[in-house]
Amino acid sequence: MASLKGRDYIETQDLSGEEIELLLNKTTELKAAYHRGEPTLELPNQTAFLLFFDKSTRTRNAFEAGMTQLGGHAHFLDADVTQISHGETPADTAKILGSMGHGVCVRHDLVLGEGNRYMRDLAAATDVPIINMQCDVDHPTQTLADLQTMRERFGENLAGLKIAVSWAYAPSYAKPLSVPQGLITLMTRFGMHVSLAHPPEYSLIDRTVEAARANAAESGGSFEIVDDMDAAFADADIIYPKSWGAYDLMLARQDATTQAEIDENQRTCLDVNDKYKDWICDDRRMKLAKDSAIYMHCLPADRGAEVTDSVIDGPQSVVFQEAENRLHTAKAIMACTMRERPFA
Repeated sequence: MASLKGRDYIETQDLSGEEIELLLNKTTELKAAYHRGEPTLELPNQTAFLLFFDKSTRTRNAFEAGMTQLGGHAHFLDADVTQISHGETPADTAKILGSMGHGVCVRHDLVLGEGNRYMRDLAAATDVPIINMQCDVDHPTQTLADLQTMRERFGENLAGLKIAVSWAYAPSYAKPLSVPQGLITLMTRFGMHVSLAHPPEYSLIDRTVEAARANAAESGGSFEIVDDMDAAFADADIIYPKSWGAYDLMLARQDATTQAEIDENQRTCLDVNDKYKDWICDDRRMKLAKDSAIYMHCLPADRGAEVTDSVIDGPQSVVFQEAENRLHTAKAIMACTMRERPFA
């Protein structure tokens, strides 16, 4: 029988199919109990440290509320006001937090080449689970909730369904690549037909694309990359359009050493975005998909840019069901990985 007790959860690609099923089954169990009003005190008196290098609404509240519902306590830590901002190493941070609690959950997603490595450095230095709340490579708690939502709508067997994962225009900020990367690497494991659409500047990290191709070959699904949003939407069962930053510019952010350089990089990213304002999910594009298709988004969506109000608020949208599932998947991940640690 699969067990994740004491294990890290940094990428879904690290987990076996049986382990993913364990998390989904636990999500279903905890969600049902929540709606029945039954307590689920599976982690009494345990502590999870929530370390954020970026802003959050759904993720922070899912983990804070989720830990409370499991009987434990979550500490919110802003990296900017910890000793991390003065140069404390990942190893030192991990050893300290690991000695004081039962799990460390981290969001570190804005700079390619940093967040995932930081989490793996933490994991190497402590024996408590490190849980990825979003990095530069993957957003596993989001895509697990997405998978849960798809199964609630279409049933457990998703093989043969088509999902369109498409870039969409956003004027707000250059968003991380981790959601589309997490989607293509997870959904291809379930025999789905994954169509990734983006303009030429918005490619993804090579290893995630390679993993998606390998996963599709193994599961009997398919994976394609197209440069046409309409082509991706055609005959799709699931529509998932969202913005992310231009790859080369996101990579260049690693070299930014001052706030002025970071701000300039952000402006340049948004200037590139402006070339593709027509990449929007609207009623016309939704009609290219199947009549039974659902619209999904990790939120927050840039209304009027990524998606029209008529779509996100329309009958095919499942974004708020999807958002609620963030709570239950966060609980499932913590319940399945965290464990009582012996103290000498």
